[in-house]
Amino acid sequence: MKAVEVKEGIYWVGGIDWNLRSFHGYLTQRGSTYNSYLIIDEKITLVDTVKSYLTSEMLERIRSIIDPSKIDYIVCNHVEMDHSGALPELMKLAPKAAIFCSPKGEIGLREHYKADWNFKPMESGTILNLGKRTLHFILTPMVHWPDNMVVYLPEEKILFSNDSFGQHLASSERFDDEYPLDITMLEARKYYANIVLPYSKQVQKILVGINDMDIDIIADSHGIIWRKHVKEILSSYASWASNETRKKALIVYDTMWHSTETMALAIQDAFEQKGYVTSLVSLQHNHISDIMTEVIDAEFICLGSPTLNGRMLPSMSAFLTYLLGLAPRNRKSIIFGSYGWGPKQIEEMAKMMSEAGFEVLATEKHKYVPGPNDLETLRQRIKALL
Repeated sequence: MKAVEVKEGIYWVGGIDWNLRSFHGYLTQRGSTYNSYLIIDEKITLVDTVKSYLTSEMLERIRSIIDPSKIDYIVCNHVEMDHSGALPELMKLAPKAAIFCSPKGEIGLREHYKADWNFKPMESGTILNLGKRTLHFILTPMVHWPDNMVVYLPEEKILFSNDSFGQHLASSERFDDEYPLDITMLEARKYYANIVLPYSKQVQKILVGINDMDIDIIADSHGIIWRKHVKEILSSYASWASNETRKKALIVYDTMWHSTETMALAIQDAFEQKGYVTSLVSLQHNHISDIMTEVIDAEFICLGSPTLNGRMLPSMSAFLTYLLGLAPRNRKSIIFGSYGWGPKQIEEMAKMMSEAGFEVLATEKHKYVPGPNDLETLRQRIKALL
């Protein structure tokens, strides 16, 4: 396994996780990569590592360029094990290497690995001289952990962006001009929706600083490296971080005997009659992380569930927990569902959405099976709200 040249003297030496299908409950149908970068200079520097089980793959790529024992500096942008997992083995090979991280990164690495390595905590604005090149450290707390940081290499116009701008995507192609852009952007959007979305305010602040940089390459921690479509991904992040929505209604539901499903279809029809783009999503057939990708630009998030044991269906409860944890803002909602003798799930769902900051415009419930007239009345009530 060989390293891939990013720019002269700078190499991708990461690992490809072809079989990964779940990442913290996030469905990763296309696998992932853990991107690690080797900088050959007077001080040989490695930016991030890989998950522990891909350590040998990373080391083999490093060995195609240099002996790993010659590494002087290791930059650890993030404590999580998909970034730091190879550190124990790497430090056995290069025990004198200095580890540059954020102050909170040092705390996290010490607590996790119980090792007294040569830590060098860095503050924002600190510059590390490598010889011909310099690394500029920028702390990015809560994008998406307290310890997060990015580093900028101005001589090569490369931003090592940590988790920002990444995608869970396994590929032998390394760059955005080598892989279908539509898939890369879709996976970047999904990554933002499922990992970065709760920290959109922090992302907005970071984007202001990044916009002042001259960037040719965004070397992210997962997936494809950006070199041709840098402006496009920066623009997309600006849009996603601002919680911009379009005239779109996402209708998420589960159903037992199809009554709630027929209500969902009637609500979809009402939105379409008012010129909305719609997405109708059954929780029985769609993973919650894929649904979140649809949430990212939806003005309306409509949720439907029948009653089970006086509560919403467990599938809806799981989705609500996931959705509210990711905290999309500036959204409207309609809550709906069918019931047999007690519609408490409607009140429960509406309360959760309201407390999370959603504007709940209506709650719609129907006992047993809605007929044609009931569904038409439902359509008219929804249309009257729009």
